[in-house]
Amino acid sequence: MQRDEIFTLAEKFVDLGVTKIRLTGGEPLARKDFANIVSDLSRLRIELTLTTNAFLLHKHFDTLQESGIRSVNISLDTLQPDRFKKITRRDAYNKVWENINTAIQRGFRVKLNVVLLKDVNDDEVDDFVKLTENLPIHVRFIEFMPFHKNEWQAEKVIDHSEIIANLNASYPLFKLKDGKHDTDRKFGVLGHDGTVSFISTLSHPFCDHCNRLRLTADGKLKNCLFGAEEFDLLSPLRQGEDVESIIRLGVSKKYAQLGGQFTDYKSLHAEDLTNRSMIQIGG
Repeated sequence: MQRDEIFTLAEKFVDLGVTKIRLTGGEPLARKDFANIVSDLSRLRIELTLTTNAFLLHKHFDTLQESGIRSVNISLDTLQPDRFKKITRRDAYNKVWENINTAIQRGFRVKLNVVLLKDVNDDEVDDFVKLTENLPIHVRFIEFMPFHKNEWQAEKVIDHSEIIANLNASYPLFKLKDGKHDTDRKFGVLGHDGTVSFISTLSHPFCDHCNRLRLTADGKLKNCLFGAEEFDLLSPLRQGEDVESIIRLGVSKKYAQLGGQFTDYKSLHAEDLTNRSMIQIGG
């Protein structure tokens, strides 16, 4: 999508009742016109937020603050520089951590998105929770989800109840109130400045109260991250057609659970799913 097309579609969604837009990816900061896109979207009557890997975050702090963005989600699956390099194939851990600290200092609400995989980074759970002791950050542990060619296996998924049970031995947790449409279960840690939460898409699906939609980078509406069906908005838009009826159709065809493709992840084989890779889905 081009800059003007992103704004036009975003404006249509806002007209239909959307109150929050999150720029995600892929990596949204990699777009050369990112600053212009954010500036455009800041004119809408919405909460505007961002998910990033933070590699390029230092270049955009002023833009984000000028556009009214107050919260950033930062993807960070490890606190070990060597493991970070292996996972991301970039020797950029120090720059990412520097950007995280700068974001905190500049008053952003920082959420760390940590995708946990058994026998890959699950030995770092305590280290991530320890960060919340003196930093006002929100650490979100996310279950490993199946997408095209991401080498997903059910055995690598860690149920959040197992993590909570292990954490309670060292870090007394207490439940915080979750919002009506929140996808994470939030907890405070006794004596800590920050908080933790768990996004348990597979082991404890939150589909019954999920109100999220995703607009992919190539202009397709996905009514569920796991949904096989996509609704093309960009082609009709370029032909001068009104896309409202397509949006309404897409929302009406939202399945009750997990895109209608599976229910029990423990018996799931990733190759049985019809979906793109997460990078291709973007949004």
